[in-house]
Amino acid sequence: MIEVNHGMITALYQSYHQSRQVMDLDTLKQLSQDVLKLAANAGASSAEAEVSYGIGQQVSVRLGVPENIEYNQDKGFSVTVFFGQRKGHASSSDLSPQALHDTVEAACNIAKYTAQDEFCGLADATLMTSDLPNLDLHHPWKISIEDAIEIAKECEAAAMSVDNQRITNSEGASVYTNDSVFAYANSHGFIGGYPSTRHSISCSVIAEQETAMQRDYWYSSARDASDMGSATDIGKIAGERTVRRLGSRPIKTGQYPVLFEAPLASGLISTLVNAISGSSLYRKSSFLLDSLGKPVASNILNIQELPHIKKGSASSPFDNEGVATQPRQLVENGVLQGYVLSSYSARKLGMQTTGNAGGAHNLIVQDTRHSFTDLLHLMDTGLLVTELLGHGLNMVTGDYSRGAAGFWVEKGIIVHPVEEITIASNMKDMLNQLIAIGTDIIPHSAKQTGSILIEQMTVAASE
Repeated sequence: MIEVNHGMITALYQSYHQSRQVMDLDTLKQLSQDVLKLAANAGASSAEAEVSYGIGQQVSVRLGVPENIEYNQDKGFSVTVFFGQRKGHASSSDLSPQALHDTVEAACNIAKYTAQDEFCGLADATLMTSDLPNLDLHHPWKISIEDAIEIAKECEAAAMSVDNQRITNSEGASVYTNDSVFAYANSHGFIGGYPSTRHSISCSVIAEQETAMQRDYWYSSARDASDMGSATDIGKIAGERTVRRLGSRPIKTGQYPVLFEAPLASGLISTLVNAISGSSLYRKSSFLLDSLGKPVASNILNIQELPHIKKGSASSPFDNEGVATQPRQLVENGVLQGYVLSSYSARKLGMQTTGNAGGAHNLIVQDTRHSFTDLLHLMDTGLLVTELLGHGLNMVTGDYSRGAAGFWVEKGIIVHPVEEITIASNMKDMLNQLIAIGTDIIPHSAKQTGSILIEQMTVAASE
């Protein structure tokens, strides 16, 4: 339990907002250009710089009592300099003129000792974006500490009230908000940046039945606080998910269909993206080498990259190198249409950057018009996975083995929870055995997919 001095906290947060007004986009753009000038004066043939500033607050409540109140104020910059084919990089959280000078000097000194790399350098100047559309990413949520505490209390209370007898404890509910801005510039004359916000509400509770204890959680996040789920609904889902895990029973080891719940299904898509990313490809550490234009999954799989979605979690008009982002079809009817490349990885592969320095932007997986209930009936008898443990994936071979928990399904009906099991297969087989993709997409996520049903995996029960 903590004692909250609301007057002190309010004064502190007001001072943060006042400082935020000083560090606006124009100020950061000027700082980034100052860094480039310092690099040029030091003899660098080219350079790039990013400057960022952000503030945020998080309130946590546990068992109805405020537990943590946190403020963060983050600022910093990074600079990469090139002396021909030698590269140096340095960063600092100090934005003073002396720190800018010292950090650029450090990057230049590093470049003197690095080996020449024919593939390093800025992205091609012709690929820099000339269009900076407003993607509606900035929605400040100036919520007071008192109101944030009440929202967290409401969320936790809703979770606990789902089953007052069996939900006996809580890991807490939290309300988080962040407001940030950044600017990026390089020696091609490109300069851009924008402010953005991220907000979330989450809750996790613990339930008991006889000697068994289980926990689960739920959350909602968005660029705009008005797009999040209500605190009551989030808490209710967290409570329901926790209670339903009680009463675990064993199952037999065997080969079964496996349904990955939507929050976990996005992890399968992340694995696919990692396998077709430039760093994995040029290092030959991918199970999908030389797959461009070839089938990599069942023909039901269609994935779009849509970087310009308004309020999108991973929306951006340009990537980390200033390269314009473009909507594209990444996978069409199971056939790989493109890799995920930065300028460096593209040069290593003899290709052109895809505008993905820093990662993919809003991956949208097309559903097969099956609701979650439809997926259960289509599976008939098998395993619904709602939790994964460990990191059992070999990116070179695709071999996949993870600890798991979830529910046993018979004749399309959830029968009972299961835990302490292992699911195993190979990612190539899993992708090619996709049967259906649900409509139960979690909104405002960077990888939007519904639950994914796989025809068969090995399910090993604990002895």
